[in-house]
Amino acid sequence: FDLVKNPKGVSFLSRPRRFGKSLLISTLNEIFEGEKELFKGLWIYKSDYVWKKHPIVRIDFSKSKARNEDELINYIAYQLDKIAQVYGITLKQTQYDIKFDELLTQLSQINKVVILIDEYDKPIIDNIENKKLAVELREVLKGFYTIIKACDEDIRFVFLTGVSKFSRAGVFSGLNNLEDISMDTGY
Repeated sequence: FDLVKNPKGVSFLSRPRRFGKSLLISTLNEIFEGEKELFKGLWIYKSDYVWKKHPIVRIDFSKSKARNEDELINYIAYQLDKIAQVYGITLKQTQYDIKFDELLTQLSQINKVVILIDEYDKPIIDNIENKKLAVELREVLKGFYTIIKACDEDIRFVFLTGVSKFSRAGVFSGLNNLEDISMDTGY
C-alpha cells in the first residue's frame, strides 16, 4: 500500500525469474486503472487509497527479441504507438526517446501518467555474451529511461522490474530519484 499511496515515486524491484514480478505489474496496472471492484475483500479496497484512473504506459521488454540496436528502437517505438492508439493519440515524433516524451506530455493532459516497465534488462541480458551489442542496447534503454526523469512533472508513479540489479552508472544514470526496494523487508 505504501508503494501506491504516495503521489509520486520511481521504484525498482529485482527478483529472479518466476518470482511474481509480472503479476505485481498487472496488479499495479489494475490499481492505477481505478479498478476498485477487483480488490473487493482485500485490504486496499477498504483503505483510504484514492481510486483514480491514470493513463498507463506499460512495456514488457521480455517480449522484445532485439538482435540489434535498430530492432530495440523499433520495438520501443511500436509499443509507444500502440499505447498512444489506446488513448486516441497520434504521435508525430519518430525518434523513440522524443516519441516517449511526446506520449507522456499528451497523456498527462488526461491525468498524471503511470509507467510500468517489466523486465527492463531483458534486451541486455539476452545479448550479454556479445559485449559490444549489450553496450549498444544499454545505451538505447538509457536514452529511453532518461525521459522519465525529464518528464517528472507529468508522472504519478513509475515501477520497473528486472532480474539484474541496476547501477546508477548504467542504464539508470539519468534516474537519480530511483528507489531500489529489492532488499527492503517491507516489500
